[in-house]
Amino acid sequence: MLSRIHLGAALLIAFGTFAHTSASMAAPDHGHHGGKFKDWFSERPRSIQVGARPFFLANDMEESALKKQMQQCTKRPAFTSRDFSIGHRGAPMQFPEHTMESYTAAARMGAGIVECDVTFTKDKALVCRHAQNDLHTTTNILLTPLAAKCTKAFTPAVLDTDGKVTQPASAECRTSDITLAEFKSLRGKMDAFNPAAQTVEDYVAGTANWRTDIYSGPTSGTLMTHAESIALFKKLGVKMTPELKSPSVDMPFEGFTQQAYAQKMIDEYKSAGVPARRVFAQSFNKDDVLYWLNHAPAFGRQAVYLDDAETPADLPGAAELAEYKADGINIVAPPLWALIAADGNGQLVPSPYAQQARSAGLDIITWTLERSGILADGNNGWYYQTFDSAIGREGDQFRVLDVLAKDVGVLGVFSDWPATTTFYANCANLR
Repeated sequence: MLSRIHLGAALLIAFGTFAHTSASMAAPDHGHHGGKFKDWFSERPRSIQVGARPFFLANDMEESALKKQMQQCTKRPAFTSRDFSIGHRGAPMQFPEHTMESYTAAARMGAGIVECDVTFTKDKALVCRHAQNDLHTTTNILLTPLAAKCTKAFTPAVLDTDGKVTQPASAECRTSDITLAEFKSLRGKMDAFNPAAQTVEDYVAGTANWRTDIYSGPTSGTLMTHAESIALFKKLGVKMTPELKSPSVDMPFEGFTQQAYAQKMIDEYKSAGVPARRVFAQSFNKDDVLYWLNHAPAFGRQAVYLDDAETPADLPGAAELAEYKADGINIVAPPLWALIAADGNGQLVPSPYAQQARSAGLDIITWTLERSGILADGNNGWYYQTFDSAIGREGDQFRVLDVLAKDVGVLGVFSDWPATTTFYANCANLR
């Protein structure tokens, strides 16, 4: 097992400087830096609002020293933003992902870093979406005339005589199907669909019962270009972690190569005057990370190589992880389950992958907390597959964070509700 890392030490290493020294991080940017946003979004929140959920989670924990520590933190007079807390697509447990409202909520909850997943439109403008082909589940496009431009039109579900779905309802709408102007006319919604839908109206429904549609109305769900996200993030004073998404279209796309795509993403930070130390570019494509290392080394040095393993058998071994480091890759980002195992006593411990990655000299970020719904139901799905047997209540979110921070030594954790990671980071004195 990895030696237990002293709080506040090893986790200070990477964010902001990526020099493995004791130097403090650069001060956050404050003030107005251009862009037209409502006054409510105009600057970094001075008072972080973690809300009621972390307090509920602390009280829901089984009796332990960690519970006492978390409960003691409920008495803190204030919380501050932490880079350990990364807003995954913003704060999509409640706000439609990759929208202005979701990003701002993440910053207000103390996320020190916020994510824009980057893809492109028909006219090759960079926009924030989790996938190039998810507009049918993350926006209202099917309810607009732009539905006629979708790659695949809505097809209702096929049901048997008992009403069971034999073929789910489907559609496919890509950002590359429409222009930037058309993209900006859409509204974001919760990423969901109803597989049994017979109508478009039913199809765009289907939000999980532990999320909400209260912020998906006609005056919210504001979609953003990548450049607009940069301007907003500068206003909010957060660091930025853009993910270059794998295109759904064949590349080159009308002459737009993968390399040009990777370069354009970086160029938009340069044009906005954002220092490389405040940007953690991500990709599941190793060639993208290597491209940044070779062509934008200031950004490449802290680029994040995401791992797309579906099961433990798919994870890279020690030799492959050592090769990453030899190639110049410094940060890897596997899913939660890749880093944690359950021992015979129901305790959470670092996985072999976690130990091998650290032994290879790699830093680690992980994803995604608060994305599995109710933990007490005993069926927590993909993100908890290697240690679900040791999870039994909502308060176990803090047990997961504790082993990730202290035993694995991750730099940060993506969360769909950043208040939870912010609360923990404040309690554990992590930056």
